[in-house]
Amino acid sequence: MAKYRLGKRSLRELEGVHADLVAVTKRAIELTPQDFSVHDGLRTLAEQQRLVERGASKTLSSRHLSGHAVDLVPYINGKLRWEWEPLYLVADAMRLAAQELSIPIRWGGAWDQTLTECVDCPEDLATDYAARRRQAGCRAFLDGPHFELPVALYPA
Repeated sequence: MAKYRLGKRSLRELEGVHADLVAVTKRAIELTPQDFSVHDGLRTLAEQQRLVERGASKTLSSRHLSGHAVDLVPYINGKLRWEWEPLYLVADAMRLAAQELSIPIRWGGAWDQTLTECVDCPEDLATDYAARRRQAGCRAFLDGPHFELPVALYPA
């Protein structure tokens, strides 16, 4: 029996999201040692524009606009929390669920890799990604709650 389940708000946020990503998210909540909520699924262009203006997103070409991305936020003591330690647990649950279902997933903690193909722990993936970006002279945009289907396999 699963320890956690998605609540009504989370299920509403999954409306319009690609069925493969919904399946991974629903399986991840059954596997995770860390409760989480679906904070964002499908977004309108106006919502995305506001997030870019606030600096919470870097693009108007977000996979959220086509239903190919979700933001999953740890739920701790009745509150949504954005700390990295619980985000790593959610990321690992998403990786396990995606591997189990044979659905590739990208994670905002290591944008340049497919999470389902990685063996390192999520903390190491994020640390190594940030180091690669610095080494390339670029700033790393780490988005721990973000998970998406790869555009090459799931075009908008």
